[in-house]
Amino acid sequence: MARPRKFAEDDVIAAARDQFWSHGYAGTSLDDLTEVTGLGRGSLYSAFGDKHALFIRALDEYCTTVIAGVTEELRGSEARAYDRLVDHIRNIARTNAADSARRGCLMAKSAAELGSTDTVVVRRVKRSLDSYRSELAATISEAQCDGDIDPEANPGYLALLVLAVLRGAEALRKGGCSAADIMALAEQAIDLLPRVAVPA
Repeated sequence: MARPRKFAEDDVIAAARDQFWSHGYAGTSLDDLTEVTGLGRGSLYSAFGDKHALFIRALDEYCTTVIAGVTEELRGSEARAYDRLVDHIRNIARTNAADSARRGCLMAKSAAELGSTDTVVVRRVKRSLDSYRSELAATISEAQCDGDIDPEANPGYLALLVLAVLRGAEALRKGGCSAADIMALAEQAIDLLPRVAVPA
C-alpha cells in the first residue's frame, strides 16, 4: 500500500507558481523550488515530474484562476452587459496600476520568455487568451442586444481590441508607465467603445 503524501499539493503548486512568477522559468533552479516548497528533489520528481512539468502545472492553475475571475466579472452580476464590460476594464486597470512591484501577469511573462521555444506554453497561453476573448465577445454581443453598443461592430474584433488594450496596459506598467496613465488609458479605451448613436 502506497504511503500517503505528507504535503498539500495545492500549496506546493502555489509556492512554485510564485517562484516562477517572480524569477521566470530560466531564473528558477531546482534548488529554488525545493527551498520554496519545502520538498526534497526526490519528492518533487515523484509528485510532479521534472521542473518543466511543475511549471506547466503552476501555469495551468494560474490560467484557470485568471479566466474564472474574468468569467465571474463579466457574467456574475445582474448589471447591464455594457456596465459589466466597463467595470471589468476599470478593474483590470486598477490591478495593473496597483502593481508597484511590476510583476505583471504570469501568462504574459511565460509567453514572453518561452513563447518562441516551448509549444506547450504557447498552447496553454493561447487557450486562455482565446477564452478571455470569447468572454469579452459574449459580453459585447449582449451589450449590442441591449442597445448599448453599435450592432454593426464585430464583437470578436472589438473583444480583441479590448484584450489588446488590457494586456498592453500591463506591459506599459511593467515598463514604467505611471499608475495615473494606466487609469487614463482605461478611460480612453472605454470612450472608444462604439456606442449606439442617440437620435437628435
